[in-house]
Amino acid sequence: MQDFFQQALANIEDHSEIKKMERVSGGDINDAYFVQTNEQAYFIKVNQDVPRDFFEIEANGLQAIKDTKTIKVPEVYFYNQPEQDEKALLILEWIEKGSPNASSSKLLGEQLAKMHHPQKDKKFGAPHDTFVGEITQENGWYEDWLGYYKEKRLTPQLNLGIENGRIQAGRRKKLEKLINQLDKYIEAHPPVSLLHGDLWGGNWMADKNGTPYLIDPSLLYGDHAFELAFTELFGGFGNDFYTRYQDIFPLPPHYEEVKEIYQLFYLLVHLNIFGEGYGASVDRILDYYV
Repeated sequence: MQDFFQQALANIEDHSEIKKMERVSGGDINDAYFVQTNEQAYFIKVNQDVPRDFFEIEANGLQAIKDTKTIKVPEVYFYNQPEQDEKALLILEWIEKGSPNASSSKLLGEQLAKMHHPQKDKKFGAPHDTFVGEITQENGWYEDWLGYYKEKRLTPQLNLGIENGRIQAGRRKKLEKLINQLDKYIEAHPPVSLLHGDLWGGNWMADKNGTPYLIDPSLLYGDHAFELAFTELFGGFGNDFYTRYQDIFPLPPHYEEVKEIYQLFYLLVHLNIFGEGYGASVDRILDYYV
C-alpha cells in the first residue's frame, strides 16, 4: 500500500518519503489512512470495485461546498478514476481532530444556514448521480421539489426494497399510498438550497480550534428542511446548533409535520443496506401518516 500511496502523491508533486502510515476510522465503506510524508500529512481514502467516478463525485461535492465560502471542508488534493480491478483513491487534507463544543456547534448552525441560503437560479436535484452509502442515488433536474422527492428519493427506495424482499405486504401498500398522497405534506416549490445530502453526526467534525468542517457529502439542491430532518434522526447536533441555525434561516411552520417524511428516506436507505433492524422505524412512520 505504501508504494501505491507514494505513486499517487507524485501526482501532487509530493515525492518525499512517507514517514508514517496508519489505518484510521473512515466510515463503513472506505478504508482510510493517515499518511505523513516529509512535506505534510494527508487523509487518504481507498476503495475497490466501485464506479470510476466514485471519489470524483465526493471531490466535486466538497468543492461545491467550498465555493459557497460559508463553511470549511477538507482540501481535495487528488483522486483517481481507476480501471477495472484497480484501487480507487482520494487524497484529502488531514484535519487534526478536536472535541466539538457548544461554540463549534453554534458556529456549525450559523454556517450551515448560510450555506443553505436560497438560490433563485437553481432547479431541484443534481446534475449527476451521487451515492448514499453504497447505493447509487440517481438524480436529475426538476422544476418542483415534490416531483424530485417522489421520483428520485422515495420511489427508488421502494423499488429496491421490493427487489430485495424488505418492503412487502402491508409495508409496501402503506409506502405506495404515502407516495401517492405526498402532495398533502411536501411543498412543490420551497426555497432551493444547496444541501450536503448526508448530514448526520458522523459527517461533520471540529478541528483542534473548534472550527467545524463538513465531510462526505452527497450533494443536491432541495428543501433545507430535508437536511435538518436528517440531522435529528441519529443525533450529533446540540441545541446550540438548532438555535443558531433558526436565527439565520428559520424552518417552515409545517416542519414538524413533514420532518418524519423526510427522515423516512434515510430510514429506507438504512433498511435496504443494513436490513430489518430499521424496519420498525419505517413502519412507525408509515402507520402515523397512512
